[in-house]
This record gives sequence, C-alpha cells and structure tokens, in this order.
Amino acid sequence: GIYCLFSAFRNNELDFNKFYVTRDDKAVLAKLRELVKEKNSSFVKPDDLSVTRVIQPEGAEKHLNVVMIVEESLSADFMTTFGNDKKITPNLDKLATESLFFTHLYATGTRTVRGLEALTLSIPPLPGTSIVKRPKNENFVSWGSVMKEKGYDNKFIYAGHGYFDNMNYFYANNGFATIDRTNFAKDEITFTNAWGVCDEDLFLKAIKEADLSHAARKPFFSVVMTTSNHRPFTYPEGKIDIPSHTGRAGGVKYADYAIGRLLAESKKKPWFKDTIFIIVADHCAGVAAKLALPIKNYEIPLFIYAPDRIKPQVVDRMMSQIDIAPTVLGLLNMKYTSAFVGKDVLTKDSWNERAFISTYQKIGYIHDDKLMVLGPKKEADYFSYVRKDGATTVLKPPQDDLLMESLAYIQGTNYIYKNRLNRLSK
Repeated sequence: GIYCLFSAFRNNELDFNKFYVTRDDKAVLAKLRELVKEKNSSFVKPDDLSVTRVIQPEGAEKHLNVVMIVEESLSADFMTTFGNDKKITPNLDKLATESLFFTHLYATGTRTVRGLEALTLSIPPLPGTSIVKRPKNENFVSWGSVMKEKGYDNKFIYAGHGYFDNMNYFYANNGFATIDRTNFAKDEITFTNAWGVCDEDLFLKAIKEADLSHAARKPFFSVVMTTSNHRPFTYPEGKIDIPSHTGRAGGVKYADYAIGRLLAESKKKPWFKDTIFIIVADHCAGVAAKLALPIKNYEIPLFIYAPDRIKPQVVDRMMSQIDIAPTVLGLLNMKYTSAFVGKDVLTKDSWNERAFISTYQKIGYIHDDKLMVLGPKKEADYFSYVRKDGATTVLKPPQDDLLMESLAYIQGTNYIYKNRLNRLSK
C-alpha cells in the first residue's frame, strides 16, 4: 500500500514486479531480444536471457574524437526551426542546416540524471530515480566502457560540483575521468553562480582538455554537462541582447551564444577536422506533472556535427535518447560488444519507431501514434496522440501488442539490471 510506495521512494527505486503490470520474464526477454536485433548483430549466447550481442559493421573503424554537449533544459520548442518566434537560438538554427539534425527525439525523463543515464547506458527509464543516483551503479556496459576499450581518453566535464546527484561517482566508476568546478583554476573562471561556471568557461575548459588528449596522441570522448540555462538564468553581461537574471529566454540565448563560441574556438584546433560534436538536451524545460505524461514536454533536438566528416541531413525518425550512443558508434563503424537496449537509427534495417518518457512513478512507451502508460498501482493506460500538439485520446479496449512491447523494454530492462546482465565481466 501507501507505506510500501513511500519506502520504495526512500530507496530510490520501485520494485517493478511488485507495483507494475508484468508478464512472464522469459516471454518478455524473448520479445526484447527480437526488438533489439539488427542485421549487423549476433547474440553472444543464442539461448540466453540477456541482450548482449556483438555489433559488427562492415569496413574499417573510424577513431574520431567525440564531444557530447549535454545542454541543460534545451527544449525543441526554443528553436526557430521548431516554430519559436523569439529568435533566441541563432547559432543552433544555423547548426541545424550544417549537421545531421534529428527532429523527432524524446527525452526519457525530467531530470538531468535521467538524461545522463539514457545517454551513457542506452537503457530506457526504470521506475524510481536514475541509476546515476542509485547505490551499486559501477561497471556497466556503457558508452564509456566501449570507448575506453578502443583506447579513448574519456572525460566527464561538469560546470558544477560533481558530487551533486552522485554524477562524479557514477562516471568515475563507468570508464571516465571526472572534471568539475573544483578542477578549474582561478584564471579559468570569468563568471559563476550557484550551479557552476558559465557555459563559456566550461567549453574553454573542455577545449583545453581536448588539447591535452590530442597532445598525448589519444582520441578523446568528452561528455560536457552545462548549467547556464537553469534558474536563476545568470550569465556574463554584454554577451547577448537580453540582460542576465531576467528569465528563461536569456538563459537559452546565452547557452546558444556559448555553443557558437565553442565551435568557433574549436575550429582553430588541429583536432577539429577529426571530431564529431553532439549537442543534445538532458531534458526539456517544462517539468511534467507527477501523474501525467504530456508528450510535447519531452521533445528535444539533436545535432551531430562534423563538417569534414558528416553530410548535413534532416532525420525525422522517432527516436529516444537511448539510441544516441549506438547511432554515433554506428557512424564510427565501431565493432563492439553491446548490452544496449537502444539501436542505431541510421541502419538500413526497417527502424521500429518508438520512444520512452517518464516521471518518477510513470513510464510511457510511444510507438507510432500510440502512447502506453504504466503506473505503480498496476495501471496500464492506452492513448492515441497527435504529434503536432500532443493531444491524447483514451484508447479502448486494451492493446495487447503495445503492452507486450512496452513490457519487453521496461520489465525486460529491469530484469537485466536486477540480474546484473549489463555489467562488465571481471
């Protein structure tokens, strides 16, 4: 009852099998294996319950540098490209025409650590808090572990204090060196607020770290987490035409300005031509109500930018944050052992368009124009939705295929997590 739910909240997770609709584990995991299978993959153990598989593309690997900018609260609807008329994203609007630009991406949740979980581990959201904040979250098969095995210099670079939300611990124990507010020298900081150094200072630090890796002749993989587009929306004066501390529009425009400066400064570097820049949000600015899953509040943009390496193109396939790691690894033509639930959305396979959204208690599974919502009192609610405005309509009777797919992803991932089937072997 209520006490059990309260106890579960205190322990950071909700027992899926206790609180949610379930089906037989073996049937669910068999379905999950079917859903993650790709032409260029083969399961390590054909009769196993895990999704561990070898991804083996044709052709040579490309050990390009990867810099992923995780932008605080960058909703798609801030951009002119998505219909905003405030003209607060001039750099991103220009970048949209120069990048692989993904226009149908959903964040998995409403918190930074939920986004980082999806991006790093390539798994859908589980009930409760992000794995980043949970105990015993070491040694996952992660984007970091794949890159580390390929000889990359992995760094998690954060504008604030990395003990917040357990971020430094998680990254340090999943293949990354960690650099945060405490690692900035005095002369590297021009502006700071309660959340951390401003985005420009953060990006200049990330460039310095890239220089160090390049000098050591190592390819680098940097995950760079920003904070400027967050209340109180303060930033250095004189950079944009909106005064600091006046609201969200200024926070967005300053974040956009800083991205423009990051790319301009990076272009001066010898490593630029061999670097892929990824720009994606951790989550949207609008936080969803606890008992509702408004689809429009989860739409975020994604840019993959490497002007010497990747041709600009607009990709409008529905996808999730969990698909970004396998998609970028696909662009790099990497052969690797994967326990990811996400897939490469650019493969020639027929892409099964789906995404995941969540709050602490509710998990949403989006497939085509349908939304399935699982709740902690064994609820399973079905809706159709309209992409343009997010309007939903209740669907009756129950959609058994939709339920089984959603359980394959969520119950299946929960089983894999609980049984440590996506951890590195010692």
